[in-house]
Amino acid sequence: MSERLLEVTDLEVYYGVINALKGISFHVDKGEIVSLIGANGAGKTTTLHTITGLIRPKNGSIIYKGVDIRRTPAHKIVSMGMVHVPEGRRIFQNLTVYENLMMGAYSQKDKNKISENMEYVFKQFPRLEERRRQLAGTLSGGEQQMLAMGRALLADPELIVLDEPSMGLSPLLVSEIFDIVKTFREAGKTVLLVEQNAKKAMSISDRVYVLETGSITTEGKAAELIHDERIKKAYLGE
Repeated sequence: MSERLLEVTDLEVYYGVINALKGISFHVDKGEIVSLIGANGAGKTTTLHTITGLIRPKNGSIIYKGVDIRRTPAHKIVSMGMVHVPEGRRIFQNLTVYENLMMGAYSQKDKNKISENMEYVFKQFPRLEERRRQLAGTLSGGEQQMLAMGRALLADPELIVLDEPSMGLSPLLVSEIFDIVKTFREAGKTVLLVEQNAKKAMSISDRVYVLETGSITTEGKAAELIHDERIKKAYLGE
């Protein structure tokens, strides 16, 4: 039996009178890569912002490691082992690569663990090690995405929540980023992924949920849904 890491039940979110999430339910088990796919405006980013404490839901529960975190502040959620890599990267442009990475370790007290995690990040992203003293704002888009992911790893997370990691990247870099996401699972991490590139997301995921205008309309194993005619037509451009 898989260990349930995150369980979201009947989640409802409103922006004023607009019902952005209409009672969605999904779960993520330890060691999985789970993708949320859907068109722009379907509610994918809202879902991530709600489970990571940036938005308060109107109804529903968010159980992470057996605890309801619905009212938990975002910084506390990070120290519980859930880290959000936001859309658009949000790195500190005027700090060096190394300083950005260390910002990810602010909740860590164990210096040996920080060194170990830094070593792991540099192994995954050799370019970050080469540019460790460079200002983050001078990096390419792909390198900034690697930095945002590396910074998340310095928090030693159990669950990495990734929002649109391939946005604005060349096809070659997109493949590289997805290969790295796969290595997270090999390192014992769990990943919840929101991604516009549905084909790529499904190719590395265990399970997939399809969001349409604030509701989950389809769910299942990625290996099966990738052959579903409706999904192929709507999201895979086939």
